[in-house]
Amino acid sequence: MRLDKFLKVSRLIKRRTVANAVSEMGRIFVNGNPAKPAKQLKIGDIVEIEYSNRVEKIEVLIIPSGNVSIQEAASLYKVIESV
Repeated sequence: MRLDKFLKVSRLIKRRTVANAVSEMGRIFVNGNPAKPAKQLKIGDIVEIEYSNRVEKIEVLIIPSGNVSIQEAASLYKVIESV
């Protein structure tokens, strides 16, 4: 699944267009490397997101095949660090 779509489906970022913009600004890293919105994620990837006031590092646990419910969204990833 594409990085921008995963961020939207997992509800880490509310809209896919916002995920695209943040990624293009170079504020999202996958496994330590700057990532474009079309980056294909795999289970076990470490995603680091630089929000305006904090940095969140997560590990991808599940790659969904489509949209998921709000309750299932949090189970798609594990928060490693939130500063």
